[in-house]
Amino acid sequence: MYTELLKYALGDSVESFSTRRDSVLPYPVIQGHQVHDSKVAIIDRPDYAAEELEGYDAFVTALQGVAIGVRTADCVPILLYDPIRRVVAAVHSGWKGTVLHIAQKTIYVMEQQFRCNAGDLLAAIGPSIGPDSFQVGEEVAEHFKNADFPMDMIWSFRGPGDGTPMSGGHHIDLWKANIWLLESAGVKEENIQVCGIDTFTTPDFFSARREDVQCGRIINSIKLI
Repeated sequence: MYTELLKYALGDSVESFSTRRDSVLPYPVIQGHQVHDSKVAIIDRPDYAAEELEGYDAFVTALQGVAIGVRTADCVPILLYDPIRRVVAAVHSGWKGTVLHIAQKTIYVMEQQFRCNAGDLLAAIGPSIGPDSFQVGEEVAEHFKNADFPMDMIWSFRGPGDGTPMSGGHHIDLWKANIWLLESAGVKEENIQVCGIDTFTTPDFFSARREDVQCGRIINSIKLI
């Protein structure tokens, strides 16, 4: 069964989307072998194989007609578009990548290699685990604290819980954490759109926490047209 793509409104000269569980990709998308790190690859030709992109979790290109993307199943996908310099980026920001500030590192590459201005960037945060579902251990919360995140904004402790899944304990809001990273890098608040879909509670999208780590993956893609 074909399921409609979740599309983002980033402008008339760019296509961006996230797949749903039964979506079919409309065209090939360059992807790498993600490892929850913060390495950024510049895609400068249209025929990269995944094997050439081992260890990269973010991709940047100025090539028209070349789709780049990242795979997620609870982690945060971030799609970036510079309508002035005509540059796009796809970022895989799980909690480890978020702690490593991968969104900011990607913007830095865009600025250094393509003369982008963060104030011009448009950003979309796609389907990913929401704050009510992202229950973590104290050690994970400490990683965010040690990485200088504003804990009063992104962290909460919800007590012992009531026995239902993800109730109680420490919770991290990865959406707000990545918004903070984007804004700290210079992206304007009004240029950031968050789809607000929690993959853990939305069966239409894959969730490693709800299913298992071997489940399928959401493809989050962006392409200059």
